[in-house]
Amino acid sequence: MKNKTTATRIFVIEDDPMFQRMIKYILELNPDHEVHVFGTGKEGINNLHLNPDIITLDYTLPDMTGSDVLKKVKQYNQNISIVILSSQQDVSTALQLLRGGVFDYITKDEETKELLSHTIENIKQQRELLTEIDTLKEELQSNYSFDKSIIGKSKPMQQIFTMLEKTVRTNITVSISGETGTGKEVIAKAIHYNSDRKKGPFVAVNMSAIPNDLLESELFGYEKGAFTGANTRKRGMFELADKGTLFLDEICEMDINIQAKVLRVLQEREMRRLGGEQTIKFDTRIIVATHRNMLDEVSEGRFREDLYYRIMGLPVHLPPLRERGNDILLLATYFLNDFVKNNKLGKMEFTRQAKDKLLNYSYPGNVRELKAIIDLGAVLTNSDKIEDTDIKFRSTKKAADFLTSEMTFEEYKRQIISHYLAKYDDDISLVANKLDIGKSTIYRMLKTVKTTPKELGMMN
Repeated sequence: MKNKTTATRIFVIEDDPMFQRMIKYILELNPDHEVHVFGTGKEGINNLHLNPDIITLDYTLPDMTGSDVLKKVKQYNQNISIVILSSQQDVSTALQLLRGGVFDYITKDEETKELLSHTIENIKQQRELLTEIDTLKEELQSNYSFDKSIIGKSKPMQQIFTMLEKTVRTNITVSISGETGTGKEVIAKAIHYNSDRKKGPFVAVNMSAIPNDLLESELFGYEKGAFTGANTRKRGMFELADKGTLFLDEICEMDINIQAKVLRVLQEREMRRLGGEQTIKFDTRIIVATHRNMLDEVSEGRFREDLYYRIMGLPVHLPPLRERGNDILLLATYFLNDFVKNNKLGKMEFTRQAKDKLLNYSYPGNVRELKAIIDLGAVLTNSDKIEDTDIKFRSTKKAADFLTSEMTFEEYKRQIISHYLAKYDDDISLVANKLDIGKSTIYRMLKTVKTTPKELGMMN
């Protein structure tokens, strides 16, 4: 007999003693089956901790209906396959149960034995196929390890993954560009932890967060007594990142005078602490990031051209969230599950209307804004469903930024209408009045993006 740890475990929940014996006999003809028989729905539910693979379920039990047992089983584990056995051929009930997750509905008659055996084998084949698919997915993910830390299946993100694979082959400097909130530091960390420097330190410096008069000492460090208040020696970021990676975020915000010193340090791969005489060599990979157009900054004289060419290296441009399609829902689900786990809440999911609303927004704050929206939605909901009314948008995007997006006229119109729909809780009549447009214009847009607000169908 096959080892019980690899057997197919089957529960038979049946109150008719004759059918109990018949089903048990049929199933145990296969030595790979481990069969457990229960006379009531409650007994079966109380033993779900044994983790059955398949359950054959009598629809008319003495203590519970088949629907009630089905609901309890699916709440415990969605992956348990259920076969309903019924003495009545009720088409409407069968369809309802099949829609509810039942694998098959079999009527108790002379064909029950053959049909049940065939159904059980179909279930086993399907489960084996799903296991093989999961295994293949795991093997594929092991070849593209960036997928473990970066979520996205859209074409722009697949291009990013291809580019990122190139970044780990050498120690070339990487320059990451993209709008605020697109995840530039996440990308930088992914590069570091997938490279041969992953055992070394990852040191991040946000240039815009450090005052210019302190930036030099933060980058290069200082000796004791170098200036008033320097009571101890401090190592700089270049030194701390030795044998690892130094991430210079928002590098275009760096003061022009410090740029010259950074250029020399990058060229020589050595530095001195402020007030020090000792030359300190370092072996540090450099990754830089900015939300600005670096060439424009060079043209305007705000960024040194020689430093630009020194740090340009391998450029990686992150697309804004609005250009990533269904990645929005992948990220939203990830953020929701993460929030639920960290706050010890029950499982939650989005309604179709909520998903449509999430897809129909421009996200000026990109991934960072989406996370804030999802966290808030999980707090606002009164159930295990995130409704469209729980999704709150608070855009702070300036008109100038909006106009620099370089979208088509139709895309601009769609975003304007979407903004007003979000602002006024999908009140189509009110939005049409505010924008001085016909309601038909809004309906056409909603149809194009497959969005159906709750008021659609209520307002004429």
